[in-house]
Parts: sequence; structure tokens; C-alpha cells
Amino acid sequence: MNNYEEKVNENLIESKRKDENNMNKNTLISTIYTIAMGIGILVCCICDIAISGTLTWSLIVLSSVLVTWIASFPVILLGKRGVLVAMIAISISIVPFMYILSILIKVNEVFSIGAVMSIISLVFLWIIYITYHRLKGRKLLATGITLLLAIPFTILINSTLSKMIGEPVIDIWDILSVFILFILAVAFIIGDYARKKGYVR
Repeated sequence: MNNYEEKVNENLIESKRKDENNMNKNTLISTIYTIAMGIGILVCCICDIAISGTLTWSLIVLSSVLVTWIASFPVILLGKRGVLVAMIAISISIVPFMYILSILIKVNEVFSIGAVMSIISLVFLWIIYITYHRLKGRKLLATGITLLLAIPFTILINSTLSKMIGEPVIDIWDILSVFILFILAVAFIIGDYARKKGYVR
């Protein structure tokens, strides 16, 4: 019994040490990542001022890099635990980003079309996140469900976009992509069933 307790304590200590090491490594990587992005923004701003005499196109780079950093930094720092934080951050920032981008580019359609497409895409991303979270031990099934759900979302995006820009709702490539998504979804669901029944490992 004493040996068992000692072994448990050793495992807990080792697990804590690994978590601390991973956190230190992730902190270092996220710091380097942030500095690299900051240097990139600085270089763009300097070049913009040197060419234009003021900040013009570099503001587009600045806003784009900032949104990218907001979405990716939590994942780099926290790993899987940062996915939820990243999802919340991108959900809050994407529509304002589209508005700012439309002002900088001076094209209103960037916001009117981009915001709608972003909201639809965010809904799909949240469904994917919830699906994988609920089916932690069955990634094959989660992937199959995700691919199946991608079909109606693809049709929804195409139909919404077609109404906005006056293009055909669907073409041969859309039909092909839907067919491929369906085949892949069925394959993953069958794979999950086979694994659950013990036919494959």
C-alpha cells in the first residue's frame, strides 16, 4: 500500500513537472511569436512611411496581424486549453475587423459580405468545437459528423453569396465538393463503427 502511494505521488510530481516544462516552453514560443509579429508590423510601418509619407496600406497589415495574433496566441500559449479562448476571441473580433478593413480598403462590400460570411463560418466553427468536445474519445465519428455538417453549410454559404453578388447558386465544382465531403463523412463514420466493434484498432 505504501509502495502504491509512493508511486502515485511520484507520478503526480512527474506530471506536474511536465506541465510546468510545457508551460515554460509554450511561454517562450508565444513570446518569440509575439516579438516576430511586432517586428513584422514595425517593418511594414517603416516601409509605408518611407514610401507614402504616412501610414496607408500598413494599417491593413496591422489590423490583419492583430486579429491573427488574437486568434492564435491562446492556442500557442495554452495548447488545447487555449482553443476555447481563441474561439471566443475570434468570435468577438472578426466582425469589427471586417468593418475596419472595409474602411481601410474603402470598399463597403468587404463588410457587408464579409461580416455575413464570417458569422456563418463562426457558427460552423462553434458546432465543430462542440462536436469534438462532446465526442472526445471518438474523433473518427466527430470528423464524420463535421464533414456531414459541412455539406449544408457549404450550400448555405453558396446560396447566401449568390444572392449578394448575383452569381449562380451552384456549379459543377460545388456538386463535386459536396460529393467528396459525403464520401469522406461516410468513411469516417464507418471507421468509427468498426473501431467501436473492435474490428480495427
